[in-house]
Amino acid sequence: QKFVVALSGPPLKISMPGVKDVDQQKFVVALAAFFKKSGKMKPMNNSDIIKLASYKEMAPNDPDWFYIRSASIARHLYMRAPCGVGAFTKIYGGPKDRGTKPSHFARGSGNVARKCLQQLEALKIVEAHEDGGRKLSSTGRRDLDRIAAQMMK
Repeated sequence: QKFVVALSGPPLKISMPGVKDVDQQKFVVALAAFFKKSGKMKPMNNSDIIKLASYKEMAPNDPDWFYIRSASIARHLYMRAPCGVGAFTKIYGGPKDRGTKPSHFARGSGNVARKCLQQLEALKIVEAHEDGGRKLSSTGRRDLDRIAAQMMK
């Protein structure tokens, strides 16, 4: 919380809590619920059988994984922008099990990252950056801050 209290001197400066002030896991779940409740974001067609990376063996168990991944991408763009599809494939990458051989890093799915960014652009939360990649729009930043403020209550 960012509350400045001064007994004498300049007037009080009270700033609203932002995304950086709340627990990231709870925030991503709350933002995913907001996306799902809005009804404007539509998940991928084959979202029940699709894998999220080449190193994964099975599809995700959570049926709302698309909303959670989109919320995670939006939060990441809030923290550090611009980011493109290639950056998100690195972020969501992990160790590929190669049997008895040592594990090696494998990237996440570019198709999933691209579709999430396209859906966020359709909701006007994300916009293209002039140097490449995507960044959070002013309405997107406002929505994320509003959800974070609701969590603090």
